Amino acid sequence: MSDTARDDTPAEPRAGEEAHASIIDAVADLLQVVVDWLRQEAEATVREKVVVPLQRLGLTLASALAAALLAAFGLILLGIAAFIALGERITYPGALALVGGVYLLGASAFLVVKARTMQR
Repeated sequence: MSDTARDDTPAEPRAGEEAHASIIDAVADLLQVVVDWLRQEAEATVREKVVVPLQRLGLTLASALAAALLAAFGLILLGIAAFIALGERITYPGALALVGGVYLLGASAFLVVKARTMQR
């Protein structure tokens, strides 16, 4: 039994092994610090360069959409009012033609302005 008996006490590390272990730990800590710093810088850059402009763009688009919907609703109401007022003075088919013609002239004016600005 004495032949098969083992000594379960851990072996003492040598001084050279301790130095290598401490250097490896220091390098691992340095790498972890570098990774954490890069992650933090990337997060700040993404927040500054991507998230904030996208939030501004979303707010601008929402405001533009709300303004366009309100303008369209106002134009519809103005068209109805003009139709009723003109329908009593001229015939209702004439009022429809006049109001529709004004809308078409306005739309064509916007298209001409847009086409000119796109050519520049």
